Amino acid sequence: MKCVINKYGSVYVDDNVIARIVGFCAIECYGIVGMAIRNIKDGMAQLLKKENLTKGIKIYNEKDNGEKSLDKIIIELHIILEYGTNIQALADVLNDTIRYKIEDNLGICISKINISVESIRVD
Repeated sequence: MKCVINKYGSVYVDDNVIARIVGFCAIECYGIVGMAIRNIKDGMAQLLKKENLTKGIKIYNEKDNGEKSLDKIIIELHIILEYGTNIQALADVLNDTIRYKIEDNLGICISKINISVESIRVD
């Protein structure tokens, strides 16, 4: 849970809320088929349905020397792309979109966004 303090008081935002916003940002980007979760048993990536978007996203609090929690988060995404998508361009757009939605709308600073392409879908 992340706390945002402003002139009106404190607002507590659960990590699942942040993950849902990140998930909706991701599936709105052209070239992303959906979020993925890896099956540990066989190493295959599975496409998640819209209601399970948060399973392909992890939110971490950035730590300073393992003791003190800072006011920044690290976001880790696992995505499935459409064949022929420019991965670098998509990563740039996704990074900018997530930063705008989270930092400007929620007031939570993002330290890093790690994007893992788990699979490419060919239709």
